[in-house]
Amino acid sequence: MAELLEIVSAELKRYEHPLFDFGARPAPGGVEILIRFKPAEPQVHTYTYVMHSREIENRQFPWMLQKQLYDCLHDFVIEMFTNNPQRQD
Repeated sequence: MAELLEIVSAELKRYEHPLFDFGARPAPGGVEILIRFKPAEPQVHTYTYVMHSREIENRQFPWMLQKQLYDCLHDFVIEMFTNNPQRQD
């Protein structure tokens, strides 16, 4: 698992963003990716998802990580809405 964590961590270091930090930690069956909102305010949860070992070991791993990271960033930003027309009060 340590080798998979190193692979993911090295790939994540290639990504920089002014609003988000990226990290990784061991998870059952793979590596958990963490997306943190950099600013202290407003306080926002850390978004996480797991990449399984078969995804990390795949030759297309860098592209798979990028697609998942971009998709998850989209989801994370949407989750930050404090109100929207679909919210039932």
